[in-house]
Amino acid sequence: MTLAVAPLSPGVVETLTSVSTATLTTILLKKGLRNVWMRGARPLVPGLPRLVGRAFTLRFVPAREDLATPASWASPISTRAAIEAMPEGVIAVIDAMGVADAGVFGDILCARMKKRGVAAMVTDGVIRDEAGVLSTHLPVWCAGAAAPPSVAGLTFVGWQEPIGCGGVAVFPNDVVVADADGAVLIPAALLDEVLKEAPEQEAMEAWIMTEVERGVALPGLYPMNAETRARYDAFKAGKK
Repeated sequence: MTLAVAPLSPGVVETLTSVSTATLTTILLKKGLRNVWMRGARPLVPGLPRLVGRAFTLRFVPAREDLATPASWASPISTRAAIEAMPEGVIAVIDAMGVADAGVFGDILCARMKKRGVAAMVTDGVIRDEAGVLSTHLPVWCAGAAAPPSVAGLTFVGWQEPIGCGGVAVFPNDVVVADADGAVLIPAALLDEVLKEAPEQEAMEAWIMTEVERGVALPGLYPMNAETRARYDAFKAGKK
C-alpha cells in the first residue's frame, strides 16, 4: 500500500484533456484492447469537465460481519487512511463490485479528497449523502446514490493494488480519462504511444466531420481509402 504515484506532466494532461474518451477507446482498440471503459461509472452531474489523472486504486470485497463494522473506519486499513495517502492530481478508482445498495464514500470523505487536491473519483458502485457530495465539488463518476454506508454491504481491504472497476482491470499508475461518456483506462505502458496517436486521431476525425457536413458519402471516407487519405494529407500539408 506504499506504491509511489508517478505524476503526470502538465503537457500530458493538456494533451489527454483535448481527446475524448470515445477517441481513446478507438486508439486502444487498434492496439488490441477492447475492455477499457468502466461500466457503471457515469458522471454524477452533467457538464463535468474532461479530467485526467493517474489511477489511485481502492478495493472493497463483500461485507463480512466481523470486519464490516463502523469500528473498522478507525482501522489502519481503512478508507480514511487511504485518502490520507492520495497525492494531489490522482483519480481515485474504487472497486465496489457494482454494489448499488451501500455508498462507498459520502460527503465528509469526498470533502477531504477535494481538500487534498484529488482530481476526481471513479467507481462502479454508488456514493451516499448525494447533496453533500455535490456541495464538495469533487468530480464524481459513479453508478448512483444510496443511503446505507459502505459497511452495510462492503468490506474495505486495501489501496494501491490491482483492482477491477466496472469490469476493467486497473493497476496503480495506469492513467484514467473521464468525461461525459464515462471513464476510460490507458495502461501505463501504453501511455507514450497513445499520446503520439491521440491528437492525430482527433484531428483526422474533425476533418472527416467537415467532409460529412459537405455532403461526402461515408464509403471511402470513414474509414479512409487511399484517395481520401491523399486529400487529408494535402489538407494537413496546406495548414503547415
